[in-house]
Amino acid sequence: MKICVIIPTYNESKEIARLIKEIKEKNPDVLVVDDGSADSTAELAQAAGATVLRNSVNQGKGACLKKGFRYVIENGFDAALVMDGDGQHLPEDLPGFINLAVTSEAGIVVGNRMSYTKNMPFIRIITNRFMSWMISLLCKQKIPDTQCGYRLIKRRALEKIELKTSNFEIETEILLNASRAGFKIASVPIKTVYRGEKSQINPIVDTFRFIKFIIKAGSR
Repeated sequence: MKICVIIPTYNESKEIARLIKEIKEKNPDVLVVDDGSADSTAELAQAAGATVLRNSVNQGKGACLKKGFRYVIENGFDAALVMDGDGQHLPEDLPGFINLAVTSEAGIVVGNRMSYTKNMPFIRIITNRFMSWMISLLCKQKIPDTQCGYRLIKRRALEKIELKTSNFEIETEILLNASRAGFKIASVPIKTVYRGEKSQINPIVDTFRFIKFIIKAGSR
């Protein structure tokens, strides 16, 4: 299975070079979609061996992923494997995604952090469990950690689903649209590193946007 690892980035110069080098030890194809970073993220990513696509201005995580997915389809990859650029997603977990993708009929494989919550902030545990319960109901299949951005999406799913959002709610839109298109969603246990990084999610703006999206999606 030919897989492209997609990393959407915004000012991730601290971790990006190390991350790419570790990924390339397990998977040769890495695409960084830089979302108008003001630092040297794009240059460091390219020097580390990644293909880099750049947005001249910040457009949002969803816009970056859609650009990355188009690259995957146009360049003949079998799947996209999305991970964050801040070091919270570990390259050592990549084989678990790939093995499950090869051995199962699932169109999407989502990372599941909920078995390793020791270092996860309590409010995030509660939020993740609630949102995963609600989104699982909408998807009509159990997904233990719907909020996890570390995920593999097969080409056949990317070609079938239409994505309209441009921010963080795209992660839920992918699951809902894939479920409605008849794709099975599998999960694989992963570990996530929490080191007090500042989240790029705006707790007010993005929560309101997410709730609005869920209400609209649930009414379809």
